[in-house]
Amino acid sequence: MPKILSVQNIGCETLGLLEQMFVHDGYSVQKVNAQNDPLPSSPLGYDTIVILGGPMSVYDNFPYLKKEQELISNAIKNDIPVLGICLGSQLIAQAAGGRVYKGKKKEIGWSNVYLTPASSNDIFRGFTHKAIRIFQWHGDTYDLPANAKILAYSDLYPQAFRIGSAVGIQFHFEVDEPLIQTWMKEYSAELIAEKIKPESILPAACELEELAVRCRHIYNNFSRVLQK
Repeated sequence: MPKILSVQNIGCETLGLLEQMFVHDGYSVQKVNAQNDPLPSSPLGYDTIVILGGPMSVYDNFPYLKKEQELISNAIKNDIPVLGICLGSQLIAQAAGGRVYKGKKKEIGWSNVYLTPASSNDIFRGFTHKAIRIFQWHGDTYDLPANAKILAYSDLYPQAFRIGSAVGIQFHFEVDEPLIQTWMKEYSAELIAEKIKPESILPAACELEELAVRCRHIYNNFSRVLQK
């Protein structure tokens, strides 16, 4: 049975829709909360590693974030697939020699990102529209190393990239409405500070349906690599 390591950085940021997809396809999912649980010292023995989001920053230099970067570096060296979402993508960027820093503006809520030509043979393979509507919740961004292949971008920042066996995606394609509602409560102080009205974040049914379809599409492209 293929084995997935899912690394959470906070309890409320989970695999979301991805978990049921992995389980349905017969993957064994091992969940680790990096703040509280010991992180495996080696990526060997796992078929893939998924690094999830969180409100902390890479440059906070917490010991557990440094351990995650070491795990990512070793996974890339051993050609083990890594998928990083939001903070996870930032950890991949930093581990591979990039630089993570506070962006000039936070991206929170629903917006468009644009796919690059390079994405058509990668994680966004088969997407018919080059502009897709997605869900964001981040304040940090990154300068990527020279060997990174940019797969998507917004008007402000790079949004998805590949470095070797690792794929980083800044936006949240894994969310459903309960997860968004949880974040709105968990991060309500941030919404107030940013003067963002909660109703502007609540998704329309069509947006959730479209995002779920895109999540499945990204998952299928990613899992295709695992099945080789």
